[in-house]
Amino acid sequence: MTQMISMNPYTGKQNQAYQSFDLGLLDDALSRVSQAQKVWAEQSLAARAQYLQKLASLLREKKDELARLATSEMGKTLSSAAAEVEKCAWVCEYYAEQGAGMLATENVSGEGLDGKVMYQPMGVILAIMPWNFPYWQVFRFLAPALMAGNAAVLKHASNVPGCALAIESLCREAGLDEDLFRTLLVSGSDSARVIRHPLIQAVTFTGSTDAGRKVAAEAGQYLKKTVLELGGSDPYLVLDDADVGKAVESCVTSRLLNNGQSCIAAKRFIVDEKVYGAFVAGMADAMAAKSVGDPMQSDIDIGPQARDDLSESLAHQVEESIRLGAVLVTGGKRKGSLFWPTVLGEVRPGMPAFDEELFGPVAAVIRARDEASAVALANQSEFGLGGAVFSRDTERAERVARQLQVGAVAINDFVKSDPRMPFGGVKASGYGRELSVFGIREFTNIKSLVTG
Repeated sequence: MTQMISMNPYTGKQNQAYQSFDLGLLDDALSRVSQAQKVWAEQSLAARAQYLQKLASLLREKKDELARLATSEMGKTLSSAAAEVEKCAWVCEYYAEQGAGMLATENVSGEGLDGKVMYQPMGVILAIMPWNFPYWQVFRFLAPALMAGNAAVLKHASNVPGCALAIESLCREAGLDEDLFRTLLVSGSDSARVIRHPLIQAVTFTGSTDAGRKVAAEAGQYLKKTVLELGGSDPYLVLDDADVGKAVESCVTSRLLNNGQSCIAAKRFIVDEKVYGAFVAGMADAMAAKSVGDPMQSDIDIGPQARDDLSESLAHQVEESIRLGAVLVTGGKRKGSLFWPTVLGEVRPGMPAFDEELFGPVAAVIRARDEASAVALANQSEFGLGGAVFSRDTERAERVARQLQVGAVAINDFVKSDPRMPFGGVKASGYGRELSVFGIREFTNIKSLVTG
């Protein structure tokens, strides 16, 4: 049988080899998951909530161990990995506390109508998840899916098999049936076979736009529902009346989240020409001050990119943008998987830094003539995940925010996912929503019942 190898992106050394899942056993495995789901669906909402609370407790109890595993597999700093685990505990608690109300049967009455709306589980849901937030991406789907009475099968990214198996182990330790959540260590090319299996009822996918199109196409052949959270090139608009210092702080924080490898991170900084110079100078100073190195060390701000080839691709995008006229303000240095925080100025449409997603610590700063120009530049993108507006006038900022073609906007702050708010995008950034009441209902059969 083949193996899945976990590599440390900072040291370049092997962490561990894991046995890949034998697809010849797929029918049996999914049959077991389906049977476990049927039993689970009969559990009361209160009982399901207790399991989620236990999961939250275990996540906190094992936070340090889980954080070190994530850092060793994909390179995020140890402190950010620990924060990710803590957030997973939060989403478990949130749905344990709020899920019953979200799933409660609703009475609908009117002239000649005595109706109910019920939220029933769909069955077995396949989650195809990326490496950048190896725990959070899974738990933000898993907690509401379990609370709704579903079972889940995880096909995780091939470079984080240890994290994938750790999640399975946590579920079993929490007392869940060993088949209610299963990790399948299979390659991306084998995903289609799992998607088309008749026991899989729906698919949730987080990853690149190109891969998302393939998942949607495969699932669509079998009329299986999909929720897609795809790439982003989030525009952050800095208007002429913005507090530039506050804007710089939020923009740098967002751009460098997870070593710059976050779909929802700020990518394009569209700055009014009246404050452009001050913003670029402030951002360059803040980015240049960040320490780069071993993510296990507490004094390091930026660890490696998850793989050498990702760092190399990012370097090509930067070099091509400079060739086309972008100005290298600071950074641009690369050593293996390490990539130093970089600021590109005078970025324009037609450059990779504007048109493509830069999945790493590179800020693309774009000059805007005025507010209308800033909005037009923001929407001149195939992506529509998130965005932000910086202005001392919050009414003005909200008016601008309403014009952005994105799924989430922050005002005078950076965008972040929160269990209490729906999360997802439009255009090439996908469809459907995770989190909040919308997320838990995505994978339910919303059933109408009318009494005559």
